Amino acid sequence: MTDWTWFHRLASPPYVYRTAARLQTWFTALAGLLVGYGLFAGLFVAPPDYQQGDAFRIIYIHAPSAWLSMMCYSTMAIAAGVGLIWRMKIAHAVAAASAPIGASFTFLALLTGSLWGRPMWGTWWVWDARLTSELILLFLYLGYMALRTSFDDRTRADRASAVLAIVGVINLPIIHFSVYWWNSLHQGSTVMKFDKPSMPASMLWPLLACLLGFSFLYAALLCVRLRAEILLRERNASWLAGVVELR
Repeated sequence: MTDWTWFHRLASPPYVYRTAARLQTWFTALAGLLVGYGLFAGLFVAPPDYQQGDAFRIIYIHAPSAWLSMMCYSTMAIAAGVGLIWRMKIAHAVAAASAPIGASFTFLALLTGSLWGRPMWGTWWVWDARLTSELILLFLYLGYMALRTSFDDRTRADRASAVLAIVGVINLPIIHFSVYWWNSLHQGSTVMKFDKPSMPASMLWPLLACLLGFSFLYAALLCVRLRAEILLRERNASWLAGVVELR
């Protein structure tokens, strides 16, 4: 028989709370190292792009933010689905904790994209397929958070927001493939593709470091918010007394 002990532990608020506290330190350290290297090498070591000049350097913020905007939503939707199917409160807590982080990365992706678009396209915004679907993603995040706060009953809020999160997943492939399905001003993928990445190593390695570093940053922030969400949900639980005593 398969040992599902690990899965049952993930449904335990005390276990998840303490595990998140331990992982938070490691994720923060890894994020600091990788993002620090990526930004330094990308902003000061990598050569200018032969077409875009130094303006291309915004990619070291924009690309990781855009990647995390979809990664956060995927995490949120998967956690919401687990919460609906297995009725795990911790899964709903993960989804709730992930939403504000994902909304922040989505806003940062839109902002940096506009800053890049002004010198490249001559305008801050166009109703391009990629930009429009990314904006819809931001609205999905905001709608998810607004829906949660509209219910006084936390159980109903978890279920209703979970359904919205799962339905909104349909927007993720639209964001990714929009540059191929429609005529788009937005450039295609330069790293995440089956062919060889179309960037020299001096530009590619800092970008990969930023992508990985931002992912660890998201994990660290998720641990912080998840612990806060658990405290909010379990504020009357007896096990919290032990946590307070340890501090």
